[in-house]
Amino acid sequence: MNEKIWRLAAADEQHIAALATALQLPQPVARLLASRGYADPAKAAHFLRARLSDLSDPERLPNIGSAVARLAAALAAHEKIVVFGDYDADGLTSTALLVHVLRALGGSVEAFIPQRLDEGYGLSVPALERCIEQHQPHLIVTVDCGTCATEAVRHAQSAGVAVIVTDHHDAAGEIAPALAVVNPKLGTETGLRQLAGVGVAFKLCHALLKQLRRTPPHPPVDLKQYLDLVAIGTVADVVPLVGENRILVRHGLLRLADTANLGLRALMNVAGLGENPDAWHIGFVLGPRLNAVGRLGKADKVLELLLTADPGRAHDLAEQLNAANLERQTIEKRMVVEALSEIEAFFQPTEHFGLVVANAGWHPGIVGIVAARLVQRYRRPSIVLAQEPDGTCRGSCRSIEEFQLVEHLAQCADLLTRYGGHSLAAGLSLSTVNLAAFKTRFNELARRTLGNLDLRPTLRLDAWLPPRGINDDLHDALEGLRPFGHQHPEPIWAARGMRIVGQPRRMAKETLGLTLAGEGTLLRAIGFGMAQRQIPDGPLDVAFQLRRQTWKGVTALQLQLLDFRPAQPTEHDTP
Repeated sequence: MNEKIWRLAAADEQHIAALATALQLPQPVARLLASRGYADPAKAAHFLRARLSDLSDPERLPNIGSAVARLAAALAAHEKIVVFGDYDADGLTSTALLVHVLRALGGSVEAFIPQRLDEGYGLSVPALERCIEQHQPHLIVTVDCGTCATEAVRHAQSAGVAVIVTDHHDAAGEIAPALAVVNPKLGTETGLRQLAGVGVAFKLCHALLKQLRRTPPHPPVDLKQYLDLVAIGTVADVVPLVGENRILVRHGLLRLADTANLGLRALMNVAGLGENPDAWHIGFVLGPRLNAVGRLGKADKVLELLLTADPGRAHDLAEQLNAANLERQTIEKRMVVEALSEIEAFFQPTEHFGLVVANAGWHPGIVGIVAARLVQRYRRPSIVLAQEPDGTCRGSCRSIEEFQLVEHLAQCADLLTRYGGHSLAAGLSLSTVNLAAFKTRFNELARRTLGNLDLRPTLRLDAWLPPRGINDDLHDALEGLRPFGHQHPEPIWAARGMRIVGQPRRMAKETLGLTLAGEGTLLRAIGFGMAQRQIPDGPLDVAFQLRRQTWKGVTALQLQLLDFRPAQPTEHDTP
């Protein structure tokens, strides 16, 4: 197991004390907020309350006025509208949201999702041509794609079809000449740039309803009933759960717990999801099932699930998504083994900083997950490519915070036929002829950026806790910090000098169970995947997340271990 660096998050002690007093918070919670940029009591209170009324005016998004005016005109004229989405969870929830709202407003609306394996990502010309042939629209509204789809937008315009683009991806080229490109990355409002595609679609719906409500009759649409879709797309796309995303997800989770969407309810039932889903359940239970069908081929069944009003059909579709996820897991395991075998044959930690692997037998829909697994293992930006029979490679990139993907891919643009995405996740394609040169250049770029950094995995500790401070009051206070996710992770705590009581327990699935004692307090601890770890003699420092578990009718706190080490003096800690 790779040694981890334990690093205590920096925070000003005076700010911590003032924050704890002002908001009546436990000291560890105040420290966490201060270290994450909420040292000011007013800012921290705003973060904690996360009210829908705190959402900004949607008209602050660039070009949204033009988009709303054209949509309103299309509704009034009963024009045929197509919502053109994407095949991942963000794109699918964005599509379903906009279709639901426009249909509720009386619109003649259809949805279109490109076929991942045949038509590629986003608003491509082949997908656009099929869309126009199939639906004959007057207006196409993209969601979660299209910012730089210049060729496809011009193709649509030449066919007499107007295009509105809504998207959130970084611009990687010329901006498409659409009627309006609504993308927060092109605007000046920094607080909106972290929205997912579904967040941008939600803002468009909000702006449209505001416009329509200026003249009677007022549209009978309550956007809050669709916040479950917004929460799923936002969490599944791994955008930061701060600012407006935090508000949308927090309220969306409340809506999801009692969702009126028959498809989501059926999927939750099939997945065995309880009554109070959290962001974790979206990321690791619902999201993978929504993504699986699109990864393997066509995502139309997911869209049908999110739109259906037939309970029986919803159940059947949920079962199909569950089966597709199991198939995806099988393919993924094989690809991970093959990718690791290829890398281990050449990998030298001091030489290789950007990993690129390719294989003709790999499924192009699974490469992104495999790339994420490689990042977890090697702590280096990783690209996994599926080689196609036509001499091209299509793949996905995943990265670490120290390495911004899109800006580095831009330095390889002459070797690529297409690329785009975010700082931590992107997609690309290139000719196999350029593969060797791309591997070399990408590794060299990564070496320049990462070569002098310590790339060992880091545990960012939010606070050292005295064992007696690990209690129900702390657990209850943490509930107000939810939802946790990207850039607002679940807190990691640490405790010093804990002693093991009794014998360590090696349980099923490589799980380690311990009873720990300190300051007269006994605490149960569990470490997934740690059953084979060597336990040092003597007292331990333990790093953990705090859980409340019920076992045989008894509810108690439990430490979910993330790491442990021989007890060390305070001055040894890495700041």
